[in-house]
Amino acid sequence: MSKRTYAFKPDYAVHPGLIIEEHLEVRGWSQAEFARRCGRSPKLISEIIAGKARLEPKTAIEFQRVLGLDAGILHRMESAYRLHEAREAEAESAKKHREWLSQFPTKELIKRGILPPIQNTADGVSVILAFFGVGSVGAWNKRVAQAAVRYRHSPSFSSDKAVLATWLHLGELEAINQKCADYDKTAFRKAMRKIRDLTRMPLKSALGTAQELMNAAGVVLAIVKPFPKMAASGAAWWHSPKKGIIQLSARHMSDDHLWFSLFHEAAHILHDSKKLTFIDARNSGNSEEERQANEWAANALINRTAWKRFIAVGEFNIPSVTAFAQKQGIDDGIVVGRLQHEKLVPYSRLNNLKRRLEWQE
Repeated sequence: MSKRTYAFKPDYAVHPGLIIEEHLEVRGWSQAEFARRCGRSPKLISEIIAGKARLEPKTAIEFQRVLGLDAGILHRMESAYRLHEAREAEAESAKKHREWLSQFPTKELIKRGILPPIQNTADGVSVILAFFGVGSVGAWNKRVAQAAVRYRHSPSFSSDKAVLATWLHLGELEAINQKCADYDKTAFRKAMRKIRDLTRMPLKSALGTAQELMNAAGVVLAIVKPFPKMAASGAAWWHSPKKGIIQLSARHMSDDHLWFSLFHEAAHILHDSKKLTFIDARNSGNSEEERQANEWAANALINRTAWKRFIAVGEFNIPSVTAFAQKQGIDDGIVVGRLQHEKLVPYSRLNNLKRRLEWQE
């Protein structure tokens, strides 16, 4: 039979004043007598014993001389008691943040094993703050407000800010884990050309190689599962001036959307400000930056002249699409996605040429 061990985590703390009071009773001393022996005022002694005043290290040493109690033990008891008081106050304060906590996808984060089980509101607030690495709800609000200034996204973007912040933070954690060279624009351009040639490979191995190529050029590739009702397909931002991040949600679960999103975000890294965070939902960007990123991604994946010749023929069936994709050295699904996006074929056609993505739980 296996043995389980449990950490002892009492929900109480004993104030040193109780121990001091007991020793005074044993000796038959009043607090006034104890104060005279310590050379302290009766008021201070009374407040220390009642827990209203802190027991300072110097005072603990004086108490040791008078009572024979170890000053280190007394001071540790004082510290433990004050920490317990602070935690109790935090737990009480956390009740006011129930609505704030409800904005986060906590159940999904627990399901993914990212967060531990949450017992109550106070526990939940503490866990979420620790997840983001901030000390208070006010600090979280300030951090998100500062980050929002950098956001560039579609006017129709509807993701809740807490959900979006959670998803982006998972990308940030991935960026910390991925070892990258310093960003090199020329090297990143070359990496993207090589990544285009990977699109016909099995997705898992292609994405693994793509990540290695991007890391060598100073860019993180983070594929983070989206949260329910989250509209973002991708994001591009800078973890530092020397490390860019491309974060994909793969929310459409098809290879054509994945590759297009990757190249679209690469365009932001290559051409746009390092001070901005681009959050994109495909086909919904109206800014000049989004238009240029779309155009760059489309041309990087499929040669512009070759594409014009292909669509001029007007024959869009399985043999013609697969032949064109093979000649271009790209995945069939990318061609289908482009045809559907330009309304040359309906979204109901040729989907069997796309590859579906599956999340590894």
